[in-house]
Amino acid sequence: MLKDMMPHFDLYQPDSVEAAVDLAARLGEDGWLLGAGQDSFDWLKNRTKRTPAVIDLGGIAALKGVREREGGIEIGALTTLSEIEQHALVKEKFGLLAKAAGRVASPQIRNAGTLGGNLCQDTRCWYYRHGVDCYRAGGNMCYADTPEGQNREHAIFGASRCVAVQPSDTANAIVALEGSMVVRSAKGERVIPASQFFVGPAVDIRRMTVLEPGDILVAVRIPSKWAGATFYFEKVADRNVWDFALVSIAAAMKLEGGKITDASLVCGAVGAVPWRLTAVQAAIRGSTKDEATADKAGKLAADGAKPLNFNHYKIPLMENLVRRAIRDA
Repeated sequence: MLKDMMPHFDLYQPDSVEAAVDLAARLGEDGWLLGAGQDSFDWLKNRTKRTPAVIDLGGIAALKGVREREGGIEIGALTTLSEIEQHALVKEKFGLLAKAAGRVASPQIRNAGTLGGNLCQDTRCWYYRHGVDCYRAGGNMCYADTPEGQNREHAIFGASRCVAVQPSDTANAIVALEGSMVVRSAKGERVIPASQFFVGPAVDIRRMTVLEPGDILVAVRIPSKWAGATFYFEKVADRNVWDFALVSIAAAMKLEGGKITDASLVCGAVGAVPWRLTAVQAAIRGSTKDEATADKAGKLAADGAKPLNFNHYKIPLMENLVRRAIRDA
């Protein structure tokens, strides 16, 4: 562990999506897809994971940039988080995503890190990332979910053997905005709703998205449905920069005459996938945007939570974030 030295691998640098798809199909599980490498380099230099080959997507211009399209916008998977944070169109119409992108890690990391990389990064559970033979790594137990396990940052919803959480900040905003992922492979292109792109351990304990060997996330599409809505994003972390969320909230609401006509709320860092607050959404539709509605939403937010030894604090934190989202958006 923590060798701080890259292992040997073959490096491929395609200059088109077609060439990348061909390489990904040919190499299969032996081809590690690389965006900016913020997550990948940790795995490789620490030698926790190995790969015979790396496919560096960084030279593909078609995977970069924000584009208007009929019915919304499309963002290339290799668009940097800084560009998304600062892009005039994203800020004007989908400020929720701009705010979420601006809360990822530090400015230096956002300048290099990509949207696709942030969405596809692996979980940050320290047992798993430090090479422990846990369920997610192919073993037969979850070390975080034991009487002695250190699970302060782990899941309170959706656990199934593994209790690790989805770490992406942008994922929660994109799910709240009802975005979709554009995925290319040798079989063609498919568009996957963001709410179905992330998978929990009950579906597949070895991965966090539906992507299979040979698949490449090429773009994210945000429909115009929530363009210009009332937004709220807040992330609570141990430090304002660098750290991953302890709990976060991404909220989009439509208001008419002081009443909430529609709402989409997603909590981060409480489950293995972005956690949609469907009961809260249903409860506040048609309600006045006031303190009473915010309090009702907060009380509903954590229904069904199953905290571990050291993360009971996530329940009141989640409830208060939902209250603030309704009250202060």
